[in-house]
Amino acid sequence: MKDTHLPGSEEMTKGNGPAEEEVPEGLEELLKTDSTEEAQALKRDIHGFLRLYQRFLQKKGPALEWEKIQQPPEDRIQAYDLLQSTPLPKDVSELLNQLVVLKLNGGLGTSMAFPGPKSLMSVCNENTFLDLTVKQIEHLNKQYDCDVPLLLMNSFYTDEETQKVCKKYSHQRVQVQTFTQSRFPRIRRESRLPIARSLSMEGENAKAWYPPGHGDVYASLYRSGLLQEFLNQGKHFIFISNIDNLGATVDLRILGHLVTTATEDHPCEFIMEVTDKTPADVKGGTLIQHEGSLKLLEIAQVPQEHIDEFTSVSKFKIFNTNNLWVSLEAIKRLQDKGEDMDMDIIVNPKTLDGGENILQLETAVGAAIKCFPNALGVNVPRRRFLPVKTTSDLLLVMSNLYSLQDGCLTMNKFREFQTVPLIKLGASFTKVQDFLCRFQNIPNLLELDHLTVSGDVTFGKDVILKGTVIIIANHGEHIDIPTGTILENKIVAGNLRIHDH
Repeated sequence: MKDTHLPGSEEMTKGNGPAEEEVPEGLEELLKTDSTEEAQALKRDIHGFLRLYQRFLQKKGPALEWEKIQQPPEDRIQAYDLLQSTPLPKDVSELLNQLVVLKLNGGLGTSMAFPGPKSLMSVCNENTFLDLTVKQIEHLNKQYDCDVPLLLMNSFYTDEETQKVCKKYSHQRVQVQTFTQSRFPRIRRESRLPIARSLSMEGENAKAWYPPGHGDVYASLYRSGLLQEFLNQGKHFIFISNIDNLGATVDLRILGHLVTTATEDHPCEFIMEVTDKTPADVKGGTLIQHEGSLKLLEIAQVPQEHIDEFTSVSKFKIFNTNNLWVSLEAIKRLQDKGEDMDMDIIVNPKTLDGGENILQLETAVGAAIKCFPNALGVNVPRRRFLPVKTTSDLLLVMSNLYSLQDGCLTMNKFREFQTVPLIKLGASFTKVQDFLCRFQNIPNLLELDHLTVSGDVTFGKDVILKGTVIIIANHGEHIDIPTGTILENKIVAGNLRIHDH
């Protein structure tokens, strides 16, 4: 089959995978499917998968020689304060008119048992993640009389529902556009062969497919035609972030830095926002220097014997927020070559509902940093990293720790320390519906340092939590924190017995 031959397939090692001009068993028939637009799009996806799959079989994916890992040179990780000292251009609207904002919107609310796209979950004053994002961009466009478009990269999981919801923004001053990322076939862990046997997404066959991580954004954006469309409109830069990071707002200083260097002989075409690591961030990817290049190191790439070293706050002091600023021209230049960007492969093992062990081959959007010679990390304040991954995070953003203005959350000025409390809610709070039922209203957290809640616990109205509060209901017990209760440095256990802490 001529159309299945891939560059480099002649170099496949014997016994390590498919022979020359062959594709994995089962995919040949998929590549012979009809010529409908959807089928043709999926064929392109499968070819993208084959490039990744081929590198995976040759074991070129996550291999990094640990001994060669170095800390990045000081000039490659710039302090945010230095950017703050650079004056902005007089015409801020001209600056913003060069920008596209892209939110990674491929995920479901599964971790909090929310049905549907996570971006449609209500998180703050009845606003969803998507509502807040639209309000932010609309405010920018009105304030500076500019035209910053909002772009959403959906997955096949989130596309249909997201497109329906986006219709409600049609009368707001923000152009919302979407495109769908690739769809790759899952492979069996033992045989390393795909489980897909048809293009169908119906019934059991739906489990055969997955969206291959946010590293797919570059190729999918290019194939959608939107990349060229934005370049034709005079856009030059794109700000990429996770839609559930409520701190990822447009930053004029970082954008200004990119625009300033764009006219230099060696422009900066890629900026990754990093921030200082705390014990709560031990799994976050970090920037390293490896064989002369700035690279993103993810925990999935770390040999087991070095996990403790990786998660240590002492050696790797920063982590990737997944807020990225990238030149559109540079993305096009790399994609025009017709090759993938050789991003490190993340092998994600999973077990399907029926018990079948599978692998998903994924890439991370930040891993592309090695493709941009003059890339930088910028060490930003913690306020630019405010993800909502769990109901513990949800409690923070719904509380009086933050105020909401024009879609942006800002820390309450009356909080003494500008760091957030450490909150650990137990299994009874995991599902968002259960979480909401356990609070008559959200407690006052303004003076809270640490909260741990375990077991069957409910909260009345106007509860105030201060200092370190630990509430533990053992199996078979129920604790109801009464309306108006003030708990400061207390342990609450059993039948609402309160002890000095």
